[in-house]
Amino acid sequence: MLNVIGLMSGTSMDGVDAAILVTDGERVAGQGPRLFRPYGEAERKVLRQALAEARTLTDRAARPGPLAEAERIVTDAHAKAVEKLLAENGNPTVDLVGFHGQTVFHAPERRLTVQIGDGRALARRLGRRVAYDFRAADVAAGGQGAPFVPAYHRAVVAAAGLAGDTVVVNIGGVANITRVGADGSLRAGDTGPGNALIDDFVHARTGAAMDKGGRHAGEGRVEEAALAVLLAHPFFDAPFPKSLDRDAFSLRPVAGLAVADGAATLAAFTARSVAKGVHLAGGADRIIVAGGGAHNPVILEMLAEAAGVPVTTATDLGWSVDFLEAEAFAFLAARSLAGLPLSYPETTGVPRPMPGGLIADP
Repeated sequence: MLNVIGLMSGTSMDGVDAAILVTDGERVAGQGPRLFRPYGEAERKVLRQALAEARTLTDRAARPGPLAEAERIVTDAHAKAVEKLLAENGNPTVDLVGFHGQTVFHAPERRLTVQIGDGRALARRLGRRVAYDFRAADVAAGGQGAPFVPAYHRAVVAAAGLAGDTVVVNIGGVANITRVGADGSLRAGDTGPGNALIDDFVHARTGAAMDKGGRHAGEGRVEEAALAVLLAHPFFDAPFPKSLDRDAFSLRPVAGLAVADGAATLAAFTARSVAKGVHLAGGADRIIVAGGGAHNPVILEMLAEAAGVPVTTATDLGWSVDFLEAEAFAFLAARSLAGLPLSYPETTGVPRPMPGGLIADP
């Protein structure tokens, strides 16, 4: 077993999650301390600029304009998260660091996915081996490159002894599901928006980073006509596996709505698209929600109503709502080091079980 730190900075771009996991990449033997290192507003501003710049890329290694500065910010923020996590917990032994980086562009139909963050620089700074660039091999082989956490979801569902068909939903900037069948089979894919649209809408209207606790959405009314326009996107009828970019959907249908009504409509958009994805994947006996969306009671209530099955959060099972993805990239780092598959035909559409990731020595 290895002590692995997993690092995740999701499409919501709120900051860096860091978590220690004890694993060999097949089993989970223990979960250790966790830490969140938020991005400051100045850092988020550069990251937003990088998102816009990245849409012009044809070479995933290029770092023009703000992308170079954003990569330095991302690498430094992740290093600081690891350093603080270790310092606050007595500097435990760490065998490996799993560094996802920050996704700034994802276009698998062009065989292109871009995660910024310098894995070799991080390894040098931390003095530890770093696994990074997890998605590239999958996309190069024709896979969707997302979602990349199903192998970990299956491991924790098995460890919890859950019977029947279980869907684990991660509601980050984008929402994705893993359906773990009663027989251990996997089916997975992105379902649509998570928090990104709500965050962008609320930030543009109020300056706040998010609709914390679903306060605005809870005070608003769903505008069904605008929601119908949003749900008419052809992505929702495409079969699994499938993935999308953070900015695949437009805020135009809610542009004329008041803050509360817009937030409520976008919350319903997330919930109903997740429910549609669950049904498309084969249904479930239960839905377990992790990620930032698990803190939004409006989304959870709407999801339970739309899906028609019990909805709980990862916390109810003793898992971490906020750090499940960081733990997943610790798990994937161990798998990468062992040469085990990170993705499967059933999860990303890759032609065969696909190992991946690069290893940087300090």
